[in-house]
Amino acid sequence: MTDLFSVNQLAEELGVTPRAIRFYEVKGLIAPRRAGTTRVFDRRDRARLMLVLRGKRLGFSLAEIREFLDLYDADRTQHSQLALLLGKVRTRIEELEQQQRDLEQTLRELRAVEAEALAARQEKAADATRAAE
Repeated sequence: MTDLFSVNQLAEELGVTPRAIRFYEVKGLIAPRRAGTTRVFDRRDRARLMLVLRGKRLGFSLAEIREFLDLYDADRTQHSQLALLLGKVRTRIEELEQQQRDLEQTLRELRAVEAEALAARQEKAADATRAAE
């Protein structure tokens, strides 16, 4: 693997568009060097971008992701970063578990409505059959 990457190489490797990478650059989450007019990404940029993408998949905001990345840069021991990450992860788990409970309740209610509608439809069909006889 090479030590430098173009925006297109990174995009292809990580399964995102070059536009998405530029967006993260504009937001200050990655800071590629320039070789003339070409952006050149190093292993650090690649690693940061992988963390950004993982954070997005897990539902964290760009502000939260920036906070994680900034703490890593400020605290090489990672104590602060890990404490923040642990707190945010626990909060995210609680949010997702609540969403799961809400979704399960909604599904139960929808299934009850579905059963009621099916029963009413069958009753109407039976009434129509009796009336036709």
